[in-house]
Amino acid sequence: MTVNPELVGRRFRLPEPYLVGREHVREFARAVLATSPVHFDVEAARAAGYADVVAPATYSAVLQDRAMQLLLADELVDFELKQIVHGDERFTFARQIVAGDELTAELEVTGVRALGANSMISAATTVADAEGATVVTGTATLVVGGSAE
Repeated sequence: MTVNPELVGRRFRLPEPYLVGREHVREFARAVLATSPVHFDVEAARAAGYADVVAPATYSAVLQDRAMQLLLADELVDFELKQIVHGDERFTFARQIVAGDELTAELEVTGVRALGANSMISAATTVADAEGATVVTGTATLVVGGSAE
């Protein structure tokens, strides 16, 4: 499937900040089988130097998904989520996400290329705190294949 190369450079920013909730961090930690007490116990997190419970490393995927939904709604996109598989995903942290953080996210399409009958999309999502400081950057390579039918 061919992906429109005009997507390169397009940015998709969440329309409002995302408030990281303590219980959501705990639920996410359970879902990904995280076991460290810093994900569940406020006192353990504070003893480790954090203000509140710490989100597991992959928690920023929650915000990446919201930004991805904005990409999929773009007029230049003629494929659906069901046609996408992750080829690669990496996270670069400036600091950990903790409960109480108010975060924004912006996804930028950094590349599109054909790969046989499929296409590959490279994207970077920057997650920033209320002061605008980058917390984590996620980069992903998405493989788009098949038809929308």
